[in-house]
Amino acid sequence: MAVVLAIVGSVLYLRFAADLDETFDQGLRSRAGDVSALIQREDTALAAPGRSVLVEQGESFAQVLLAADGSVVDGSSKLQVQPLLTDELLARATRETFIFTRPNPFEAGEPARLLATPVTARGRRLVVVVGAGADDRNSQLASLALLLAIGGPVALLLASLAGYGVAASALRPVEAMRRKAEQITEDDASERLPVGTADDEIARLGTTLNGMLARLERAVERERAFVADAGHELRTPLAILKTEIELALRGERSAEELRDALRSAAEETDRLAELADALLVIARADGGRLALATAEVDAAELLDGVAVRFGARVRAQDRSLVVGAAPRTTMTADPRRIEQALGNLVENALHHGAGTIHLGASSNATTVQLHVRDEGPGFPDEFIGRAFERFTRADHARARGGSGLGLSIVQTIVQAHGGRVRAANDPGGGARVTVDLPVGGAGGSARQNPPAGHGAPA
Repeated sequence: MAVVLAIVGSVLYLRFAADLDETFDQGLRSRAGDVSALIQREDTALAAPGRSVLVEQGESFAQVLLAADGSVVDGSSKLQVQPLLTDELLARATRETFIFTRPNPFEAGEPARLLATPVTARGRRLVVVVGAGADDRNSQLASLALLLAIGGPVALLLASLAGYGVAASALRPVEAMRRKAEQITEDDASERLPVGTADDEIARLGTTLNGMLARLERAVERERAFVADAGHELRTPLAILKTEIELALRGERSAEELRDALRSAAEETDRLAELADALLVIARADGGRLALATAEVDAAELLDGVAVRFGARVRAQDRSLVVGAAPRTTMTADPRRIEQALGNLVENALHHGAGTIHLGASSNATTVQLHVRDEGPGFPDEFIGRAFERFTRADHARARGGSGLGLSIVQTIVQAHGGRVRAANDPGGGARVTVDLPVGGAGGSARQNPPAGHGAPA
């Protein structure tokens, strides 16, 4: 504001000075014309009584010089002897009209503004010089400068106070939000920042921050639920493991009973290891650190590998696993992680499904679809929408079943590859899970060979 006021004051001062000079010069031109008309007459005494209109004592003056030698032909009082023009200015005045400044001949130390113009009168080449003291102009400029010097700081003070008041009023909602944000802790994450009714940037900022707080609250709730569920899942196998060990150590037990206890302990240890690995995968994925060792993977070979891996377990349950005809499509993926995801789906079908387990694949220009389907009762309707949530199980009554992380791990791995996974029930019965993967990783293209049949049951 100080800079603006200084610029405005300077422009105003300079403009006022230019207007005064223009008015002053216009007066000199008018007076020069009157003097030129006067010297055309026989009586040319500029100092004669009644000529005060042209020449005012102490205010304005006039002088007529002979162009040839610069001698004074006529002039106002006290200017009838000493010429007002130097030889250089006289030579210029014989060619053109111009305005210049010099000391006032009547008032020492004061400036005067003069106009010189060539005139031809009664056969002689003359130079008419008219002038006037500039003290009135200077006094008006001094008055304006004093007014600006006083009014500028006053205006700056008033503008600063008004600006401070406007800024304080505009930022009052920000201060209210700051105080509220200072009071929000992890114990009361449901609190929100106060947002005003005005539709302005600050209100939109508050709305955005409240949205961020809501997302953070949901994230904190998910983490708390994750920790609580993980603790619950870890407590169950640990309690069973401890019980089996205590029973094995209690009294005399047969070798068969000890082997049963050790087998049970081994099962719980395996379950703890699987749970720890699942939690590690999820933690790495949440932190964006799930490393993928990508390579060119053939979908048909991948399905064959999963079928071989689970062949013995499927036969042990008197069931079968069939790999359907699949196009030999190459995709860029981490084969170990994709096989882990398909293995989790087969495990889920073994534990909760029935009948034959079907593996299949299909593809188009951008996507490879991997299918795992069983012939059991399918997913409960209320479970499909949250099938991939962590620690979610269709049967909550199972005490020593899965951890509820299998499908969540599948989703985590598929999303790390830039794909998606879907759960549904087939119209003819059975649960179906479909994994959609980009064929070339990050925007690559598929390389497809003619489809080959893979229909042998495992």
